[in-house]
Amino acid sequence: MTGQSSFSRAHTVRRKEAASPRELAQRLGHSRRDFLRGAAGMVLGTTLMGVSPFVRGQTAKKRKVIVITFGGGARDQETFAPEGQENIPHLLHELIPQSSFFTQVTNQGILGHYVATASLATGVYETLNNFSAIPPEHPTVFEYFRKDLRRPSSDAWVVAPSNGFNRIGESECRSYGPGLGARVVLPKHLLSAATSGTAADYEHLLRDNYETPLYTPPIGGGEFELQQLESILKLSVNDFRTHAQTLSSPDELSVYIAKRLMKQESPSLLWITMHDIDIAHSGAYSLYIDAIQRTDRLCTEIWKAIQSEPEYAGNTTLLILPDFGRDADEDPGGNGFQHHRTGDAASRTTWMMALGTGTRQGVVYDRPLQSIDLVPSLGAMMGFSPTLSQGKPIRELL
Repeated sequence: MTGQSSFSRAHTVRRKEAASPRELAQRLGHSRRDFLRGAAGMVLGTTLMGVSPFVRGQTAKKRKVIVITFGGGARDQETFAPEGQENIPHLLHELIPQSSFFTQVTNQGILGHYVATASLATGVYETLNNFSAIPPEHPTVFEYFRKDLRRPSSDAWVVAPSNGFNRIGESECRSYGPGLGARVVLPKHLLSAATSGTAADYEHLLRDNYETPLYTPPIGGGEFELQQLESILKLSVNDFRTHAQTLSSPDELSVYIAKRLMKQESPSLLWITMHDIDIAHSGAYSLYIDAIQRTDRLCTEIWKAIQSEPEYAGNTTLLILPDFGRDADEDPGGNGFQHHRTGDAASRTTWMMALGTGTRQGVVYDRPLQSIDLVPSLGAMMGFSPTLSQGKPIRELL
């Protein structure tokens, strides 16, 4: 009841008062905090709880981090609010109680999926065209990681939707130069190549962009190619096609590829971008809800894979965070769940959870953070220096 009343108060006050964006963001964060303390038994954390155990007993060589972007954005009323919690049973009952949960993570940049994900990956609010197949302007976390720690290309990977994300692994920053980014796998492009002539059978897995359906980016940017399936993932094209027939969404295909990467390559830095939730742009509320429920399940699948893979078990930190939210129903300039165009508090104020090595279980933090704080935090955790990033390390993770 505590969570329900706090959410009700937040939404009622927001309708009646002309609050500032900062105040609205704080209310969203506090509502999440109160709900999680009541429903999930979390305790309120402070930065005085002691030093993080992240570095204890962990050598830099064995330390691993996996980032999942809860892509597409989901509002509280479909997730953390009492009426929405049935859509995230795995997060709520399995992952959140084991996590450090940050209730107020704000994205102050452009609310487009490629540009927002690029901002998460560089620690700078990028200003590139969301529908252009161009690299980020600033160095990516993968370049910092590989250059500073002298890691091979096999140690940093991105699994992403294919609407322009083929350039996300490597920036155009000259001081880092070509060849220092992540390997990028675009499962939908792989499937399209593997099903030439029979693509109609996989149409539900191949839709590329929910906002601009006619946009098809060119291949490039060091993208993983079809002929590398067998040599790197130990997966034949025929087996890949056959398995794809058992899947219901592009994100399921992405998670399948990510788990193959974990088994065969065991990268120390793995970035997985979910995108099914963005089907909300179609205007079908039921499909939006289905995508939230599926993303909830898939995040837990990755966590279970971490526990079961010898190279990851006991030495891996998993971070899950949305790129941004979606418009509030009461904002007259938006379209509610369908879009993220107003820049209101609901579309900018998200959350993050951190599980595994170096995190405190069952702790909720409600101080304001920015989404660009992710890269400096990863640098502090893994031992590299993201010198051009503009965020700040999250001290509760260090």
